[in-house]
Amino acid sequence: MLPPVLTRTANEHSPAVNHKRAAKKPKRQGSTARAAAAVGAIAASFSFAGCPCLESVVNPSPALQWWLFSNFGASRMCPEMLKQGLSLRLQERQPAIGRFFPSQCSYAVDDNRRTVAVSFSGTGYGYTTATKRVGFSVSGTIELRPGIQLAGDKAYVFGHFNRIIMGPTFQVGYIENPVVDIAANLPGIGSMANLFGNQVVAGELTRGFTVVNTDKGNDFALGILMPPQMPHHPYDTSASERYTFANETVEVHQNQRDYLGPFEVPEAGKSLYLALSNQGPALDIMVVNRFTGDAWRDQYQRGMLAAAPGPIVAGGPLNANMSETRRYALPPGSYYVVVDNTAAAGLVNPPASLLPLGDAMARVSYVAQLGE
Repeated sequence: MLPPVLTRTANEHSPAVNHKRAAKKPKRQGSTARAAAAVGAIAASFSFAGCPCLESVVNPSPALQWWLFSNFGASRMCPEMLKQGLSLRLQERQPAIGRFFPSQCSYAVDDNRRTVAVSFSGTGYGYTTATKRVGFSVSGTIELRPGIQLAGDKAYVFGHFNRIIMGPTFQVGYIENPVVDIAANLPGIGSMANLFGNQVVAGELTRGFTVVNTDKGNDFALGILMPPQMPHHPYDTSASERYTFANETVEVHQNQRDYLGPFEVPEAGKSLYLALSNQGPALDIMVVNRFTGDAWRDQYQRGMLAAAPGPIVAGGPLNANMSETRRYALPPGSYYVVVDNTAAAGLVNPPASLLPLGDAMARVSYVAQLGE
């Protein structure tokens, strides 16, 4: 029975929208920005904003910006980048069509050149019409040039892409479409199967990043945004006092899943809040702990559609073309939120299609937050 819905070198191991009455502000968490790739993790721990007197000192001084980064940001890069997956998109502001999960990270700071080299590796999955699901692994080393700009009560932390040092080396592990899978090494078709390596994954990692730090957490975006620009999101959380983990739109095609997070509940008394808006058929929303989620995601990336290899700790169906807000009171730990559009798990089966190439795709906008 599911719980009720209450409206380094390192290795991985009330509605949110337009609150009229703000929830009690939670104790400030360690930065858990959506900087899941190395490019985003650099700034995820940087908490430096709110003193206008500092703008005139920090903003015009590259030397001071580098000193702040090298002393306060560099050591937190790898721990932060291993916490959550990175959304993959074909174009900016389009729904996510896959996710990359770093599993290893190391970094090297060059004080003379004021750059940082980030080495990373990990696995992930994505979806295209031609290939259907693709499971992959990728590794590489990129060089970034950090920067900081203070703007009122916000701190903008930048990771300007400088150069590729090694790779990225991309390997396809699974292709769902058997025709493409058989011909994956042929000219033309092979390059189509490697779309995620050559264009999406490598492209995302070499765009640089912006993290906007406020007293509510870090707001992450790939690419460089200059003040007063803010990252684009489907939900307006400006009036919410909750800590926001993620705020995005994803596409989940028929017989596919998306593994959101993982999201950390750091202590007893905290809850995971989800605001969800579904444009498409009914889906299952399932919450699993990180151990179960990692194993389940690995199966999915290797082509297996199966039930969860461990307990579903919370969840329930998300009806077709509906919006709702959920609160899950969970024990301390790290949790995936799995959006399932398959018949292999959960309570909902995708609707049958009368067309051979029919696809009961759902577009889901969500915001995941931590609160009381």
